[in-house]
Amino acid sequence: MTDSSQTSANAPASGLIATDAHTRKRNAAEKRFRFYGMAAIAVGLLFLVFLFASILRSGLPAFTQTVLDIEFTLTQEQFDTAESKMLKTGEYQKIFIAALEGQLEDSGLDAAFDKKAIDRLVGKPGGTIRSFFLENPGRVGTPVSFELAASSRVDGYFNGRVTRDTLVDSRFLMLADLDLVDALHKAGIIHSAFNWNFITGTDSGVDNPGGAGLGASVIGSFFMMIVVLFLSLPIGVAASIYLEEFAPKNRWTDLIEVNISNLAAVPSIVFGILGLAVFIQFAGLPQSAPLVGGLVLTLMTLPTIIISTRASLAAVPPSIRDAALGVGASKMQSVFHHVLPLAMPGILTGTIIGLAQALGETAPLLLIGMVGFVAREYPEGVLAGFTDANSAMPAQIYTWASRADPGFYEKAWGGIIILLLFLITMNAIAVVLRRRFERRW
Repeated sequence: MTDSSQTSANAPASGLIATDAHTRKRNAAEKRFRFYGMAAIAVGLLFLVFLFASILRSGLPAFTQTVLDIEFTLTQEQFDTAESKMLKTGEYQKIFIAALEGQLEDSGLDAAFDKKAIDRLVGKPGGTIRSFFLENPGRVGTPVSFELAASSRVDGYFNGRVTRDTLVDSRFLMLADLDLVDALHKAGIIHSAFNWNFITGTDSGVDNPGGAGLGASVIGSFFMMIVVLFLSLPIGVAASIYLEEFAPKNRWTDLIEVNISNLAAVPSIVFGILGLAVFIQFAGLPQSAPLVGGLVLTLMTLPTIIISTRASLAAVPPSIRDAALGVGASKMQSVFHHVLPLAMPGILTGTIIGLAQALGETAPLLLIGMVGFVAREYPEGVLAGFTDANSAMPAQIYTWASRADPGFYEKAWGGIIILLLFLITMNAIAVVLRRRFERRW
């Protein structure tokens, strides 16, 4: 009795309920590992928030534009007099300045300005006004409102990019012009508005960042993605099905698989060099055309689609194939009627991710001339959309970022926002399609 009690009292405190020192140490290490993982996720999210905040802060001004609203009535006498002059746009410019000065006086604000100041604020709107009345002669003698875009320096003044302390007098804007801008703003004549032209317009050249738009580049990217989709998807899926289901396992197929994996890691600019040599110099296809850009991006996207498709096919259990063959289906029937539908979610996901990667590529487009082309017009038709010279969103962003005017810098950040919206949309579509076509076995 005594020996038994003494043995029980001296026994170590360990078991299913009690925790020994080794277990406590292991649990502490597990807690530390969880903390490290949560800290890593928090740091990643912090950098992601900082990145998006920087993009939004720099790019949102591109979606607003400083405009000048002016309303006046052009009499028939003024119209006839202006059209009889040799310098017709100059006469319309004088009419515009007189109307602006009268509207400013009606607001109770007196600000001195001259013709050169107006040129620096809104350029030369005489040509725009003349074109309007020539196209709409019935509006002569009736009140007409014009909304004219202000210069990039004035737009920068409203966005905070240009200040009185940093402004240096130049042919683009004088420090004294800001007094006139403030007076026009108080009168409600000049204000900020949403810049629809940035989304639907075309590039305006190096001297007019305020009129630059991304619309033509969006169309160019759209035609390129059509080429990539209709070439890379059938070719990539067909090659994956053959390699995974039908090809014999020998040194040649091993060599092809290794080369496909290596092509997925090749820098994208190499595909641009290949496209320049094959499609433009050898085949004679038009330079800067979305057709050539789509062919180059197809070559770059094919390895990604093939690898993801083969992984999806390999993920289908072998029992599906065996069951199909066991009930009398042929090899092709088992693949196309059973294996391929089950692998479809992964195939679609890989394809859309490959398209999203191609949409954001810039380096291949540098080599085929899309950066050097200024897209000032929309294509005239579907065929022209593929064969006529155009730009693409990443190429247009690169072009704007390389220009000297700070106004184009804002446009570049705004273009990045639109590009990110397209990429997020494509990834969301990939998630939806994966859930829509997913089948469980």
